[in-house]
Amino acid sequence: MLKPVAIAFALLFALFAGFQYNDPDPEVWIPIYGLAVLASIMALTRVGRPWFFWLMAALYVVAAIYQWPPHFEGFLLDEMGMKTVNIELAREAGGLAICAIAMAILGRLVR
Repeated sequence: MLKPVAIAFALLFALFAGFQYNDPDPEVWIPIYGLAVLASIMALTRVGRPWFFWLMAALYVVAAIYQWPPHFEGFLLDEMGMKTVNIELAREAGGLAICAIAMAILGRLVR
């Protein structure tokens, strides 16, 4: 079960990183998703230990809480462009939460 999940997460986070090339701050988000790709590959090759993935999950949770908007306006409007800062912050926090969930799953599967 670990192998297909780790491959799926690696591909998903590589896609997330690729979407950041036209973001206003790609130097922040490409490494964030790149670390998730690296962690997924570590799980695939069984290099990482469970505590590493749990630590990554905790760090992503803290980052998602920190990134959460002061006023939640949702994730999407009628189009994909950034309408408000709160929507952009919610999307970023959501991406971090997805990373946290993935790291927790990998931590459980590597056990």
